[in-house]
Amino acid sequence: MKPYLQEGRVEAGCDEAGRGCLAGPVFAAAVILPPDFFHPLLNDSKQMNKDQRDELREVIEKEALHWAVAKASAEEIDKLNIFRASMLAMHRALDGLSMAPEFILVDGNMFFPYHKIPYQCVVEGDAVYTSIAAASVLAKTHHDEYMCKIALEYPMYGWDENMGYATEEHRAAITEFGVTPEHRKSFRLTDNQLKLF
Repeated sequence: MKPYLQEGRVEAGCDEAGRGCLAGPVFAAAVILPPDFFHPLLNDSKQMNKDQRDELREVIEKEALHWAVAKASAEEIDKLNIFRASMLAMHRALDGLSMAPEFILVDGNMFFPYHKIPYQCVVEGDAVYTSIAAASVLAKTHHDEYMCKIALEYPMYGWDENMGYATEEHRAAITEFGVTPEHRKSFRLTDNQLKLF
């Protein structure tokens, strides 16, 4: 895994989590790491288990030079669409950094320019650059923490297990109990969605 694209430049890695969920916000993180940062577990967050991600989150939040996490709500997703809401969450995360980066590395193939700061999109970048991988870990762990928190309010949907994704159990619960303010109503929530409204 590469520590940076260009040595000596302040680079922020950016990634999101929860884009494909049926409920909850989409989260994004921006991370500026020391150039010599290394942790043997650091990889694409989807390749790690929960315990590894939680361990790394603590390390990243302690050792990163700057980091921030932000979200865009289900209501904003419905209003803007999931792509634009993901970009909004990324921009909010970058807004939260205590230092502006000189360059932004973004996971994926699309990004909206941010304050004229140059950037590069990297497909599967969370497996290429440490800063993107670190952002992936923070976005994922903060997203899942939020879903577990709201699962206490809406226990019937199993969000503490499915994290809002479109599992068979989640769809069945929507059919049985209807939608909540946390559901993304612009998404296809069930096969019989029209009956819900």
